[in-house]
Amino acid sequence: MSGVPELVVLRLLAQREMYGYEIARTLKVVSQGALTLGEGVLYPALHALETRGLLRALPRQVEGRTRIYYRLTPRGRRRLARLAANWQQLSEGVGRILGVADHD
Repeated sequence: MSGVPELVVLRLLAQREMYGYEIARTLKVVSQGALTLGEGVLYPALHALETRGLLRALPRQVEGRTRIYYRLTPRGRRRLARLAANWQQLSEGVGRILGVADHD
């Protein structure tokens, strides 16, 4: 599962900017509960991605509270493309292995 949080967070943020809880909720809904990221994984991942220049954090006042929205940077988009290609290749390889196991 190494790299999965980075991949899915970048993918969600490629669609639109979101704040932390919104990312977690969207991930759970879109994956139909198959993937969840708890606060202990999500927020450190967001901070690391920001530090690496893949995301930009934008504080906004919403209903009297400050929410931190995250937006993908051009560098983040390039990283997403590489991760998605690697994931596709890995997924296809595992699929072939599983297919071979079905024939035994």
